[in-house]
Amino acid sequence: MKRIYLILIAAVAITFTSCSDRDMDTVKPDTGQGAPIINLPEGASQGKIMVKFKPEAASFLDAAVTRSIGGAMTRSGISDMDIILQRIGTHKLERIFPIDNRTEERTRKAGLNLWYVIHFDEDTNLEQVAKDLSQVADVAKVQFSHIIQRSYDPNVRATVLTKQAMSHVMRNTRAINVTPDDTYFNLQWGCKNDGSILQNEDKNDKGDKVVPAVTGVDVNCGEAWKLCTGDPSIIVAVLDEGVMYDHPDLKGNMWVNEAETFASKEDADGNGYAGDRYGYNFTDDKGYISYDDPNDTGHGTHVAGIISAVRNNGEGISGIAGGDKASNIGGVKIMSCQVFSGSKGCNLYQEAKAVKYAADNGAVILQCSWGYNSGLANPISGYSPGYTSDKAWVDSAPLEKEAFDYFIHNAGSPNDVIDGGIIVFASGNEYAAMAGYPGAYPDYISVAAVAADGTPSSYSNYAHGVSICAPGGDSDYHQSPKGKIYSTIPSSASEDGGNYGYMEGTSQACPHVSGVAALGLSYAAKLHRHFRADEFRKMILESVKPVEPYFTEMKVYWYTNASFGQIAAGQMEPAAYTGNMGTGLIDAYQLLKAVEGRGVEMTVPNMYVSVGGTSKINYSRYFKNGENMTFSCKVDDSSIAVFLTAEDNITFTLKGLKVGSTKATVTATDGTKQDFFITVRKNDSWL
Repeated sequence: MKRIYLILIAAVAITFTSCSDRDMDTVKPDTGQGAPIINLPEGASQGKIMVKFKPEAASFLDAAVTRSIGGAMTRSGISDMDIILQRIGTHKLERIFPIDNRTEERTRKAGLNLWYVIHFDEDTNLEQVAKDLSQVADVAKVQFSHIIQRSYDPNVRATVLTKQAMSHVMRNTRAINVTPDDTYFNLQWGCKNDGSILQNEDKNDKGDKVVPAVTGVDVNCGEAWKLCTGDPSIIVAVLDEGVMYDHPDLKGNMWVNEAETFASKEDADGNGYAGDRYGYNFTDDKGYISYDDPNDTGHGTHVAGIISAVRNNGEGISGIAGGDKASNIGGVKIMSCQVFSGSKGCNLYQEAKAVKYAADNGAVILQCSWGYNSGLANPISGYSPGYTSDKAWVDSAPLEKEAFDYFIHNAGSPNDVIDGGIIVFASGNEYAAMAGYPGAYPDYISVAAVAADGTPSSYSNYAHGVSICAPGGDSDYHQSPKGKIYSTIPSSASEDGGNYGYMEGTSQACPHVSGVAALGLSYAAKLHRHFRADEFRKMILESVKPVEPYFTEMKVYWYTNASFGQIAAGQMEPAAYTGNMGTGLIDAYQLLKAVEGRGVEMTVPNMYVSVGGTSKINYSRYFKNGENMTFSCKVDDSSIAVFLTAEDNITFTLKGLKVGSTKATVTATDGTKQDFFITVRKNDSWL
């Protein structure tokens, strides 16, 4: 989403104002006098501070965690640290990333078990606490925790078409190669643009000339959907406002943690989060995903619909990877990782928890329509410039960087469609010649926005740090709300109580890329192909069509000068954007064709289970045409492990009986066999 602010502000839809309101060069150098202190105390959360301990402190911390089970941990077991904790009135010393036995080994390998947040009396001098902690020998870093907040106006709601306009849409359907029966697919030019979306609108209701759309400026869903429409094994984590999990066009494609009861206070599956049935509300630290607060805009729901609104279900819209309801094909799953709730934003450590939660619970794509302001944002226009280099961001955001690294290296599986994770960011909406961080960092995908005629959106950041571009809309240019992006919203965020509306921004371009990436992985699952995350990211950036041919003349757009109540014109020179919109406009069909010829064939993985523990496996994923076959399994040494049940002879449950290893064989109905090994460990517990 974008908005107009001061002279021409259009800030990133969700921005860390904790950084944009202070100097970006905020790392205290390590002079040998103590651990470095990251960031400045101005604007930091009172009564909270983060520390990363040195590896040699791990055993003391583990023992302290064990002692605190059932109650709040207030001491570390490290004498000089505990003196400070007592003095500042510590009421909780909390490991930032909770223990999950399933993933604890890799958590420790990444060093994330060493990050803690200290909760103490809010009237204690925060800067002095940081200085004192930096002198503890076992402390490696001290970091102030700022709250991340929206930079857009929560009073600005999605644009909703009038009933008269909607009836006009219903009468004027488009003729395209692949047409799902979703009621408002006509409005989704970002999926399939035949140039008709702004036809018959020479002028808008104010008499302004409407700029028409151009055929082909889309992500090419029409051709891609002939090959694949989605796969429920692919999970996209949406870090945003809460997603409306019971939206009629989304509930069929929501990720569901079957072990959990929604909003329960009990952590039924032991992953460290109670009641996380559809994801988790990290802002309020509970399983209840909220989306109807008066200060919510529906942003998270809008983003989710672009990716995976249920397709071909006779209502609403079509998500890029939303499946095919008419053919009983499920779409990719949406996991809601809520980092905004009403007027509140979460602390930096809560954001980091959301990133790791996504990786640990099956997400392989991280959808992030937010970021810091661009380092080239114009302060005269009301922007506070953000980071200007990779090093500046890495040095100032160590916890954030480590969490993203964890997702990239630990999402997915070496035995599944993708080994590692894909992170997609909005590039930012400050009209700046540089993307905002974290998205500008080379390991991630940063998305710029284009209008319905292929020209760069007037507000979009471009040039340095931008990886690729996608439809984001540009109503200031097209002079019509139909130049925006249409998607799902909660009725509470609508002006008339409807469930669909328009938004625009690099926030909307970003989920177009996430949706195409999810569709590509869905096709890989269909073809039983496996990819490394870095390989698949490269394929995404190569699967594009050029945008330069769409932008050959000066572009004029109109924006509201909020300071003076005037309408003013802005101009965009083609030369400034040539070669600066990333590799090009994302093309879903090209990505799916690339999947056909790349990667490696998936094979049955070795299985690991604890004594008395169980593990499930669906063998249809590892055989060509496996979705049309059933299977049988044989374990060589049934005293070590046995298969208990088989759901339709496709999904099998393995139980470990005693420590050891044995070979097993799975046989498909066509006679194809694959051997693998089962290893039974003593237990999976760390503490």
